[in-house]
Amino acid sequence: MEKFVIEGGHQLSGSVTPGGSKNEALPCLAASLLTDEEVTFKNIPRINDVEVMLQVIEDLGGWYEWVGDDVVKVRTENVEKSALDTELCKKIRASILFAGAMLGRRGRCELPPPGGDVIGRRRLDSHFLALESLGASIDVGADAYVFETNGLEGTEIFLDEASVTGTENAIMAAVAAKGKTTIRNAACEPHVQGLCRMLVSMGARIQGIGTNILHIEGAKSLWGCEHTIGPDYLEIGSFAGLAAVTNSVLTIKDVVPEDLRMIRLVFEKLGVQTDLKGRDLIVHGDRELKVQRDLHGAIPKIDDAPWPAFPTDLMSIAITVATQCDGTILFFEKMFEGRMFFVDSLIGMGAQIVFCDPHRVVVVGPSQLYGATLESPDIRAGMALLLAALAAKGESTIYNVRQIDRGYANIDEKLTAIGAQFERLPVE
Repeated sequence: MEKFVIEGGHQLSGSVTPGGSKNEALPCLAASLLTDEEVTFKNIPRINDVEVMLQVIEDLGGWYEWVGDDVVKVRTENVEKSALDTELCKKIRASILFAGAMLGRRGRCELPPPGGDVIGRRRLDSHFLALESLGASIDVGADAYVFETNGLEGTEIFLDEASVTGTENAIMAAVAAKGKTTIRNAACEPHVQGLCRMLVSMGARIQGIGTNILHIEGAKSLWGCEHTIGPDYLEIGSFAGLAAVTNSVLTIKDVVPEDLRMIRLVFEKLGVQTDLKGRDLIVHGDRELKVQRDLHGAIPKIDDAPWPAFPTDLMSIAITVATQCDGTILFFEKMFEGRMFFVDSLIGMGAQIVFCDPHRVVVVGPSQLYGATLESPDIRAGMALLLAALAAKGESTIYNVRQIDRGYANIDEKLTAIGAQFERLPVE
């Protein structure tokens, strides 16, 4: 067990390079089961969730080897098991992604209930309905879900919600199915697009990438490939928030500008000015942070929704930024009823926040934050509390930092390189 001890109130400067997208890496690792040939992943974040996914593949009979800090080779020709390890699956939500891949590979998957962040109900219905449409039978037991098929068949699928992982499971099953599949109301986040591009490089035929209608023609076999994971736009948004709360100018290197349109618009509502210079994002956190009111002076609202709307995973970051902005703003978290509970910690640090209900808070800023003893509840709220600690006056201690490590590779090294004053220490 480790903790972060942070001395807040220091201005930062310099540049930071985001890691590869966690949310792209996890489904792509599952998709490596769809071929007997070697798959090489570049720019893959070496974080806990990635390590657990690799351990699941190894437990099934696969092989992997890290050949660089962010390069891993995976080979799964010897996979014969169909039951996933219970203890490993408890550690990550992404274990659900093995359902589609294992149906395509083995025609069977015995999957313990997935773990992951406790941020509210995270339904699996869209996964099950999509896979059943493709020809899978599913036995929902108390200890495991058992997926089986005598052969997947292409079909028309309309997802009852634009679930990211539900879409990804449907895609992986569809590329291994016989015939053509159309997925409507598909999620189209950058990480879903990344999975599709990887599968195309393996020989899959997918049209409509980047839209909510995907046309997939099943392939008899897929081959190995080399796939580069895209930069994590959620990490980029987190660093933009860091610049704002610490009154700093930061350059975020090697971004994909097209992935940042809504994020930049929302940060602009908070008075955070950004510029693009090629593939670098410059965040001017040293300028006045003032909430931009809506027409006729109405109090503005920031809410989340599926892509291309503002991502739910950045709501906690945006709320923390708002505590340092001049003005009042409403945040409406539509997707998870447990995402907002971390604001109690911000209130304890001095933030002026009205907790309306599990989905809505009103933030009135700016507030002087003060150091505190904190507990990281999940990946994104943990990062938001780290930002608050770096903005606060005095010293803070954050426990349960493994949650932050699950989503942000080498975060202590990246932040100390731009002037943050904090240490990673063992818990006594």
